[in-house]
Amino acid sequence: MLDTLREKANRLPLLPGVYIMLDARGEVIYVGKAKKLKNRVSSYFHGEHLPKVAAMVEKVADFNVIVAGSEFEALVLENSLIKRHKPHYNILLKDDKGYPFVRVDPREEYPVMSLSSRAAKDGAKYYGPFGGRYQTREILNTICKALLLPDCSRKFPRDIGKERPCLNYHMGTCAGWCLQDSSPEDYRARMRQAVLILEGKSGELIEDLKRQMEQAAEELRFEKAAELRDRVRAIEGVTVKQRVIATAFADTDAIGFCRGAKTCFTVLHFVNGDLADKDVEMMDEPLEEDGEAVSDLVRQYYTAHRGGWPKSILLPCEIEDREELETLLSETAGRRVYIETPHRGERMRLIESAALNAREEIQRRTTMAQRRSKTLEWLQKALELEQFPARIEAFDISNLGDTGIVAAMTVHVDGKPLKRDYRKFRIKDLEGADDYASMYQAVYRRFKRYVDGDAHFAPLPDLLLIDGGENHAATAVRAQQDLGLSVPTYGMVKDDRHRTRALITPEGREIGIQANQAVFALIGNIQEETHNTAIGYQRSLRNESYASALEKIEGVGPKRKNDLLKAFKSVKAIREAEEEQLALVVPRNAARAIYRCFHDQEEGEAPHQSPSATASPRGEA
Repeated sequence: MLDTLREKANRLPLLPGVYIMLDARGEVIYVGKAKKLKNRVSSYFHGEHLPKVAAMVEKVADFNVIVAGSEFEALVLENSLIKRHKPHYNILLKDDKGYPFVRVDPREEYPVMSLSSRAAKDGAKYYGPFGGRYQTREILNTICKALLLPDCSRKFPRDIGKERPCLNYHMGTCAGWCLQDSSPEDYRARMRQAVLILEGKSGELIEDLKRQMEQAAEELRFEKAAELRDRVRAIEGVTVKQRVIATAFADTDAIGFCRGAKTCFTVLHFVNGDLADKDVEMMDEPLEEDGEAVSDLVRQYYTAHRGGWPKSILLPCEIEDREELETLLSETAGRRVYIETPHRGERMRLIESAALNAREEIQRRTTMAQRRSKTLEWLQKALELEQFPARIEAFDISNLGDTGIVAAMTVHVDGKPLKRDYRKFRIKDLEGADDYASMYQAVYRRFKRYVDGDAHFAPLPDLLLIDGGENHAATAVRAQQDLGLSVPTYGMVKDDRHRTRALITPEGREIGIQANQAVFALIGNIQEETHNTAIGYQRSLRNESYASALEKIEGVGPKRKNDLLKAFKSVKAIREAEEEQLALVVPRNAARAIYRCFHDQEEGEAPHQSPSATASPRGEA
């Protein structure tokens, strides 16, 4: 099957167009566009792919192509086919609601204001579009309160006189249209005032109400005048909010796009640099690279009958079809829409804000376990591992000159440290400090214990990380090969600040990890944990050595050693104490002997005993 598809793809022309992938049942599972059909389609049937792309290719039984006259025509055609077929493997927005309209049907005896996703040809009047559904609904509620219109669930005239008025009537925020003596003419007059506000003609309404207020005052109808005064004030307050909401789409939209345990597409709507509204869409990770995925999402979002268009759309990355997409959106909007990818200045800060919102949405909507699992999936892809790296072991060496060389092995399972499986090694039988020989010995001893059937050294890791470069990694591989084992092994390469910046194969090929913050943080934490474990073990052995040396000093036995430790809390503090301070705890002659023992040696060198190679209860091996 694959050979047949590959041969068919190789016969395609080097022209722009659209390709349609079909499964065994003839159903459309993916639609894409290409500048050169032959190159793009044939790439699916050659070489390795990411897991999700590979899963789609496995289901392809056939494909069709439609040659287009230009890249722009291919873009329009692809957009139309995706909307029609909604293919399983295409990136699809779930919600096409866009900017809302306010619907009012003047033919009804008691017309009401309601939200609608689009303006339909049903005889009703549609006002807008407005920004944000939540904010628009809030405006409608405010208009109802200002004009004493109902915002309850009762239907008129059906429910007139059936029940007592609700709490809104008693609070003075509704005129009580459910009462038997309510006037439909008065209701319709109030609704016409509401329409004036929706049309942006609130100034005319306010002037008319002020004239009515003055006339009522002249006629000494002060209660009516006060009611009209309160209504004018309420409408003036509504007008300010309504003006902001009505123009929320008219300035700049910043796009955020982030891959995590889920993928998040975010649109921030800015008015004069101020955030007015936010749309968020969560989805599974798309097949496409970031640029192509962002282009597809922007096209779907802005061509879904939204009704409102920004002047500028700011993208987080470059896209190949920017000119074609800009033309499509401009034609759909009926005016010029600019698409930009800013790299500095205020517009870049808007993009950073959108990216931050996308990351935070993923954090909020996914669990820590899901995020760790996704991070390990990325690591598996980046390193091209056959097995999911559920268990990761890491090694580091620590030495003090030519003596006291140790190694530490840390274990992370599903991205979390498993401290009960940590192992520590005292390196033995080496002449001088030799990092490579030390690493070989530690790795060899770890895997030899596994080969010998030691349950404390099972199972094997899915991934082995070695602190150091390619030579350290190659040394660890040689130790495994000498035992007939093979575990994927990489070195952890550090930058100038001693942070892991990349992974490296034993052959010297670097795999960058800084572009993926989650992977970068995971590897950095593993490297730091392993380094700190090795250093901590080294220090504990030095303290043991110092403590043993105390008992060998003339005049210091177990009791005086315990008295010193009780007073100074640590061997390090005893070593650094002055003779006068020591003399406060032990006799003067013993204090002098202790001080000379530590200070007659070279600075930084400790009294030394040959380290034992036997295992201890603290996880040594």
